[in-house]
Amino acid sequence: MDARAIYQNLESWQKETALLGSIAGVLGWDQRVTMPPKAAPHRANQLAMLSGMIHQRATDPRIGEWLSQLESSELTQPPDSVPAVNIRQWRREYDKLTKLPTELVMEFTRVTSLAEKVWEEAREESDFRLFQPHLEKIVSLVREIAERLGYEREPYDALLDEYEQGMTAQEVERLFEPLRRHTPELVAQLQNAPRQPDTSILRRHYPREAQERFCRLIAERIGFDWQRGRLDPTVHPFATRLSPGDVRITTRYYEDFLNPSLFGTIHELGHALYEMGLPEEHWGTPMGASASLGMHESQSRMWENFVGRSRAFWEHFYPTAQEHFDALRDVPLDDFVFAVNAVQPSTIRVEADEVTYNLHILLRFELELALLRGELQVADLPSAWNEKFKAYMGFEPPNDAEGVLQDVHWSGGMIGYFPTYTLGNLYAAQLFEAAERDLGDLQAQFRKGEFAPLLEWLREKVHHQGQRYPAKELIERITGAPPSAEPLLSYFQRKFAPLYGL
Repeated sequence: MDARAIYQNLESWQKETALLGSIAGVLGWDQRVTMPPKAAPHRANQLAMLSGMIHQRATDPRIGEWLSQLESSELTQPPDSVPAVNIRQWRREYDKLTKLPTELVMEFTRVTSLAEKVWEEAREESDFRLFQPHLEKIVSLVREIAERLGYEREPYDALLDEYEQGMTAQEVERLFEPLRRHTPELVAQLQNAPRQPDTSILRRHYPREAQERFCRLIAERIGFDWQRGRLDPTVHPFATRLSPGDVRITTRYYEDFLNPSLFGTIHELGHALYEMGLPEEHWGTPMGASASLGMHESQSRMWENFVGRSRAFWEHFYPTAQEHFDALRDVPLDDFVFAVNAVQPSTIRVEADEVTYNLHILLRFELELALLRGELQVADLPSAWNEKFKAYMGFEPPNDAEGVLQDVHWSGGMIGYFPTYTLGNLYAAQLFEAAERDLGDLQAQFRKGEFAPLLEWLREKVHHQGQRYPAKELIERITGAPPSAEPLLSYFQRKFAPLYGL
């Protein structure tokens, strides 16, 4: 059998495995959006069975045989061609998965599926003790997974590599250090500035129905395709692609606070646009998948903050917002723009402003490192969280719900995930600078409601590349510089100093 026939066999096999994964995705979406609570144990068994089937297919010895034959063929050249990228990434995934027994994968899926519903209850009750035994099991499992996957320096590297290929904890610490040094100083300057925003205008009465209509309108005008997607409410917003024609986003509505639905929707929209922009013909292969979670987050944070919180964006959308919300009829545009860009330390990460957001990630990253290094026990997480939070923000969360229990990630076993959020902010700043160099005055385009040029640029430079390059290499190829915190810090100064009258 020649190399191309072998490649076709492997590609077909992997796409069938991806179909099973998409079925699990439907069950996961349903679990987080519409499933009744008492269905949790049965859903956990369903997902565990599916994860076992997927793992068995993904570790089938024939994959290793096919890859060995392909790796010595002409299909690996040039190295950035579609077959070469797929072969390289399939090998990477196969080598990882074959280190994990099917029983471990199934147990991990079962434990995390049950843990998510317990986390929701614990968060509702604001009682970490309800969730603690589940998280202890999860931490034990991820430690075992890290040991089986292997690492050079520390266990965290094996987990981080699952989300951000080739990145290590040491690299993350180096990239985050300028943010750790300069962010508290900037926050203090802004809090003591002569001009301060009136954020109470965002906490007036905003009817849920009006929020939903307005969020849907913004999503559509930016580029969301309602024939290929939907928007639903959930406890913790997320986006997921179930197939090339099925990309789903979620948000949450509070009638006494506009920000969560508005900017939550734009954030998840950024994720959805990336998924909708991936090459449809390559679905189920690495060339039809995102480069990394950090790159994914760069898309959501760019649309949420660099676009959605810009004055130019609201010059276009604010008259429509005033039509939707009586609460904004007496609010001048400048006051609204200042309010949605307020820098105020707060307890909830997903509602945090652009500047303090990264402090939330630093806190979580440091706690995860301590857990994996054995320097911190799960039982001590609430007190450790509050101590670090006070050091970064200047006050302690009032309860577990607004502190250690606020995020869904640990219930899903996603330790190593949080750094990708700030990596996404760094990538977004570099990409936005590059887009402005290539496309000219983006703010003038936003004022006219023209978002297609930026979206098409991102599709060419980022989305259509799939996993051709690791994220940090893709950033350097697009922008001409390796990942750095400097563009983001410069953006903060350019944006917030004028707003606050500094």
